[in-house]
Amino acid sequence: MDHHIKDIKLADKGRLRIEWAGQSMPVLYSIKERFRKDKPFSGLRISACLHVTTETAMLASTLKAGGASVALCASNPLSTQDDVAASLVRHEGIPVFAIKGEDTETYYSHILSALKHFPHLTMDDGADLVSSLHFIALEKWNEVAQSIRQWGHSLTDTDRNTLVSGVMGGTEETTTGVIRLRSMERDKVLQFPVISVNDANTKHLFDNRYGTGQSTIDGILRATNRLLAGSHFVVSGYGWCGRGVATRAKGHGARVIICEVDPLKALEAVMDGFEVMPILKAAPIGDIFCTLTGDMNAISAEHILAMKNGAIISNSGHFNVELDLPGLKRSATSQRTIRDFVEEYTLTNGNRVYVLGEGRLINLAAAEGHPSSVMDMSFANQALSVEYLAKEHQGLEKKVYPVPLEIDKEIARLKLASMGVEIDTLTPEQHKYLTSWEMGT
Repeated sequence: MDHHIKDIKLADKGRLRIEWAGQSMPVLYSIKERFRKDKPFSGLRISACLHVTTETAMLASTLKAGGASVALCASNPLSTQDDVAASLVRHEGIPVFAIKGEDTETYYSHILSALKHFPHLTMDDGADLVSSLHFIALEKWNEVAQSIRQWGHSLTDTDRNTLVSGVMGGTEETTTGVIRLRSMERDKVLQFPVISVNDANTKHLFDNRYGTGQSTIDGILRATNRLLAGSHFVVSGYGWCGRGVATRAKGHGARVIICEVDPLKALEAVMDGFEVMPILKAAPIGDIFCTLTGDMNAISAEHILAMKNGAIISNSGHFNVELDLPGLKRSATSQRTIRDFVEEYTLTNGNRVYVLGEGRLINLAAAEGHPSSVMDMSFANQALSVEYLAKEHQGLEKKVYPVPLEIDKEIARLKLASMGVEIDTLTPEQHKYLTSWEMGT
């Protein structure tokens, strides 16, 4: 079986870690058992570009149980858990193309390997897989890494058409990817329907808020071993991820500052009890910075030069472009690795700043990502959304769709049941009252 991983000898260690994660993923397990019987993906190929973690391994195993032929590559060069990749190859027979710390060219060659699977369905986390597929299909060669560019050139027109026309639909996991896909839809280049898993309530209200909140703080603490209590902790972006990080930092005793461009989100942050100010004003105050905006240069070289000596800079948005790393390097006189996942930059003004995890997702670069109990719901959305696409794709347009409400509610119901929580149901009279315009006082 074709694959590219660090070391197959890590497989048994990975298998135990996957088993441990699976114990906290009862919703996905119940879906897997149904898939094993129904085989909704029989004869279908799925290419997934996701963080290669224990939780992703549970999802890949679930899809395979449903009859799918699955190929998996990493959605971030630093997020792969090498023992998990090895276990999927050895114990599940799933081809994986992912190595923690891979360079950019290897990263895109792994995406190419997943595309060579000629998928019927795609799964993405950041939209690199889908965008690369579209660049090949539309012959926009300058937008793609050399490895993919060369393969695209070698394809016949028929092969290129087959690559994109064979896709029934796809799913997208994260905010950054959804932004890119909606841009593709707006420019009328999106070639198949995509379901925004990120928009599901059982995803962003829990995964983004509680998962990112806890795992980001975990990554920062593992990388630095610094005390948060009493520190000034600057959060750039007050979306659901930023809310989660701000809340957890506050819980550790940090004095949290929020930087925002959206007046509604800024107002909400004020009402939630946080101090709000522009990033340039926060720069000389902050001890620890974390970006969660989905946009580039949320922290620029100008902001970094205004920071105090010893400031720590991290990112928990999808791409490291949230930090102006090229500008930082131009503003530095020296650079060294001072500890794992911590790069020290000495600036032209004499101050030193510390960038965590090369500016990539700190919760995955220095820690293990979201807790499995949260990813249970996110990946249940992934599994049920691709099942929906396999069944309903012919009636869908080439646009970005939300997760169907019935899927969202079913996942919430299954999660509550797994937690032993019961809720009320409406009586017929209550239902009639809520759906009628005639009944008032």
